[in-house]
Amino acid sequence: MLISQNEVVLFQGDSITDTSRNRDNPNDLGKGYAMMAAGLFNSMFPEMGVTFLNRGISGNRVKDLQDRWQEDCLDLKPTLVSIYIGINNTWRKFDRNDPTSAEDFEAGLRDLLVQTRDKLGAKLMLIEPFVLPVPEDRKSWRTDLDPKIHIVRELAREFKAVLVPLDGLFAQASTRADAAFWAPDGVHPSPAGHALIARAWLQAAGVQFP
Repeated sequence: MLISQNEVVLFQGDSITDTSRNRDNPNDLGKGYAMMAAGLFNSMFPEMGVTFLNRGISGNRVKDLQDRWQEDCLDLKPTLVSIYIGINNTWRKFDRNDPTSAEDFEAGLRDLLVQTRDKLGAKLMLIEPFVLPVPEDRKSWRTDLDPKIHIVRELAREFKAVLVPLDGLFAQASTRADAAFWAPDGVHPSPAGHALIARAWLQAAGVQFP
């Protein structure tokens, strides 16, 4: 299993990680997959003394993570860092005409991974972004998002990070129930969608479910 005794696990990302966490409580995990994954893990392995932290901030892109990486990652000295970023790098192209090139996205994410590896020696997990075709115009996002998903996969391979392959998982889930069941706006998961992420995250970390 990837998670060891007394591990400090940090979830980083955008609104999907943030999920309205209480900024005044540094231990608040929000209301989404981070809280669900932490709760499930600690219910299964209470003797391991694992600490989970959430520093996701709604609306963030890769460059925002870079701006706050010292305070919201390095200073916390996590031993395992989970990064889930990318959908806003695509979304801002379509709603604000503020695109992020694939090259800039790769450079920014690589910078985060290099800093985390070299300064902390932390284990790494990467969660790939996803989008579902709800509403219909989300389909047009694919031309921008798909290259970023491939970048996340390639960087996971290069940095020997554990990959959580969400895009395929949500596509598969959407054959069992409508896409809107999992993410009503194609981006932000429903409770069931967050549970899908939490379970996938734990399985990627080597947790086996009965």
